[in-house]
Amino acid sequence: MFYEPKSGHGLPHNPFNAIVTPRPIGWISTRGADGQDNLAPYSFFNAVAYVPPQVMFASTSAKPDRDGTKDSVANIRDTGVFCVNVVEYAARDAMNATSGPWPRAVDEFAHAELAREECRMIPASRVADAPAALECRLTQIVTLEGAANFLVLGEVIGVHLRDDCVVDGTFDITRFQPLARCGYRDYAVVRDVFSLARPGE
Repeated sequence: MFYEPKSGHGLPHNPFNAIVTPRPIGWISTRGADGQDNLAPYSFFNAVAYVPPQVMFASTSAKPDRDGTKDSVANIRDTGVFCVNVVEYAARDAMNATSGPWPRAVDEFAHAELAREECRMIPASRVADAPAALECRLTQIVTLEGAANFLVLGEVIGVHLRDDCVVDGTFDITRFQPLARCGYRDYAVVRDVFSLARPGE
């Protein structure tokens, strides 16, 4: 099968996000200028640089009460900061509960019954029990082709690691089993880990 995206795929559901998988999930917490906390998962998310450490996520839809975007991007535009919370398998239902198109007045932490803690470097909450959380300062928002498509890039200025996930000096992902996004309604969980040495190491 071959198709040109501009002409359509002819399938019951768009296969694009099932092709680029699995993808890490950025559980983005922000606080609006009005003090309202927001928490939402984004599967177009990744780390993009080491020095300084930087991450990105993309928002690809809009809410009628947010002027062409969603709460996360709108809050980041206003405040210049955000936090990325790592999603573990044990938090899958809570993460899913925060993914709805809730009105901006809804506090997703409360809605999903999640404990929160205040970030140290930025004015925002983080998921208290997340295996890791990255406090970020906005570096740029890039408008992408298409309606309501925005790429958000940030520098990581503070890192939280849950104590039980640090083993023998390494951040051990087998301790919490990261959740990943696949296509459609599908997810994956990382349970099997192996190592490969690069040539020349």
